[in-house]
Amino acid sequence: MVPTPGPPRCAALLLCCLLLRTLPAADPQARVAPVDLRRFVGCAVREFTFLARKPGCGALHITTDACWGRCETWEKPVVEPPFVEVHQRVCTYNETRTARVRLPGCSPGVEPTYSYPVARSCHCGVCLTSTTECLTSA
Repeated sequence: MVPTPGPPRCAALLLCCLLLRTLPAADPQARVAPVDLRRFVGCAVREFTFLARKPGCGALHITTDACWGRCETWEKPVVEPPFVEVHQRVCTYNETRTARVRLPGCSPGVEPTYSYPVARSCHCGVCLTSTTECLTSA
């Protein structure tokens, strides 16, 4: 004989069933709206493909996560030299890990290992020449 649930268990089970019926059903056709990258302001991790090259080895297409975005930048005139106050931020790495691949067709004596950063998180920050190719005016 199977025991039947008592009144407290039966009420809890009924409450759970009612709550589940009020939740919206998952729509397999529903999709997340795409982000308009032309209007996106901020900094985010995005998939990026590049051609890894090294002297003495063949090239290899690599897909990785990199930082991409637009950060707030402005200038305003001031009375004292250099007569302008600059606020320039770039989308750059906040946290990375290093990945390694073996490049194909390396000549004898050439190390085939190629290392590159993989973005874990990004932020708008000052451009550091130690990690980023920064453009400056001459």
